[in-house]
Amino acid sequence: MTTPETISPTINRTTAITCLILGMSLVGSYVALSKPLTLVLPVFLLAWLRFGIGGVAMVHWLKKPNNEPVMSTQTKRLVFVESLLGNFLFSICMLYGVSMTTAVNAGIIMAMIPAVVALMSWAFLRERISMRIWLAIVCGVLGIILYTLSNSELLRQKIRWLCSHLSSLDGNIRLNSAPGAFTAPVKGQSLETSWLGNLLLFGAVLCEAAYAVIGKKLTTTLSPKRISALINAWGFTLMTPFGIYLALSFDFHSVTFNSWMLLVFYALAASVWSVWLWMTGLRIIPASAAGVYTVFLPLAAALVGVFVLGENLNAIQIFGFALALLGVVLATLPTGGEVMKSPVALSE
Repeated sequence: MTTPETISPTINRTTAITCLILGMSLVGSYVALSKPLTLVLPVFLLAWLRFGIGGVAMVHWLKKPNNEPVMSTQTKRLVFVESLLGNFLFSICMLYGVSMTTAVNAGIIMAMIPAVVALMSWAFLRERISMRIWLAIVCGVLGIILYTLSNSELLRQKIRWLCSHLSSLDGNIRLNSAPGAFTAPVKGQSLETSWLGNLLLFGAVLCEAAYAVIGKKLTTTLSPKRISALINAWGFTLMTPFGIYLALSFDFHSVTFNSWMLLVFYALAASVWSVWLWMTGLRIIPASAAGVYTVFLPLAAALVGVFVLGENLNAIQIFGFALALLGVVLATLPTGGEVMKSPVALSE
């Protein structure tokens, strides 16, 4: 069996946990800060440009290191599926699911990610999950649900304010004029679209959970840098037909300099930094425990809202954060052999 130590220098558990936290926090930050991009670029064109910029930044990571084994057919398949689920289908299900249901439904459904990751880890990686990790998952899920229920109206108000503010600043922005432009869920969402939106969001949860589990499998044979570059290359390939089609009719002169700079940050954060950090942490931490750290995505997004967009936190939201962080503390405590991985399940 090829171990992570034969691929790259060994990291300790504290460093791995720090990488997981930073990776998810970065995701939450760029999600909160990149919403204006969906006002000026169609979703599929935005995704295509993201993968293209990320690919340029990581082109030197595509080369196989001397100490890395030749990829087997199974590993090549897993790399493709990782990109298909984690990059392509996740983006589609998330963006269109949010546009078809309410903010409350979206927050509650996405809060299920840690639990689904744990179940998939148990089913596919044969990880034995302790009661303490299950308690950590419950704390994280309940904490995010509490935050979502108490923040839904504030979220809608902030999105409306941001849209109107950007519209007044840049005459080139026309809300909902581009295919796939971001639209905030509104009160009174029709039942005909709400059920489909909820189903798409649950599909996004399954995709994200599969991304974590497959990523754990890949880290036993590939380095985090190579995984990041390979799945980004597949993401670019899958998005290319849609990206070219939209690019042919899109007016790129309408995009401001600030939007281009934001696009570069979004691409590097989404395709390079966050993926590398997450895969680095997964080399050491079991996927079931790593799923707990996905609570830092909404936590980071909320903190950006407070410190950048001027939002306020109420008592229920603070309690929700504290509950989610309690789950993180429970998952971070030394395992003492409570959570173990089956070496057979992690072998090629």
